[in-house]
Amino acid sequence: MVTGNVPLNETIIVPKGKGYEYEKGCTFPAKEQYALCRCGKSKNPPFCDGAHVKEGFDGTETASKAKFEERAELLKGPDLDLMDDGRCALGRFCHLEDGSVWQLVKKSDVPEYREQAIKGASECPAGRLVALDKSGKPYEDEYEPSIEFLQDPEKGVSCGIFVKGNIPIESSNGEMYETRNRVMLCRCGESSNKPFCDATHVSAKYLDQE
Repeated sequence: MVTGNVPLNETIIVPKGKGYEYEKGCTFPAKEQYALCRCGKSKNPPFCDGAHVKEGFDGTETASKAKFEERAELLKGPDLDLMDDGRCALGRFCHLEDGSVWQLVKKSDVPEYREQAIKGASECPAGRLVALDKSGKPYEDEYEPSIEFLQDPEKGVSCGIFVKGNIPIESSNGEMYETRNRVMLCRCGESSNKPFCDATHVSAKYLDQE
């Protein structure tokens, strides 16, 4: 359930060179409140149509509520560091023209590689990766609060729910998850780290038919 007149849009992951970029899809009219499907069975995606009841969907949340800094590992490079909490949504923005974010951080004394590493980390929809300068300050794009449901034509699947701009997320028991600038929620219903996406939509071949 989304409240607060949060903009809802479709975004498409498209290949560009050896990397990827976001492309705008359709836009939905603004609403004060709307319910999004998270069981993967709705006939009206991305919205809930009550299919979770008929399907007996078990949406039990299993993800840790520990803060990102507590969960993430730190990779140190010569001119850039990287925090990685392992929550992969298979967006693939960590793969760039001259290598992966991890490889580029290790070569971050080269300005071009450093710039690519920051870009790749900052575009990770799961929020798995956060690039830091050597003082520990994170590089983060400034997002306005919005929600995007992602499509991945290259993989032939629909992805999770990209929540942007520090939107608070409340669990089913009323506790709050850490508020973050970027996070990806599951909408195929198959994640083992609910409510967050763990890239199972790819192996499950989830494809919405909006």
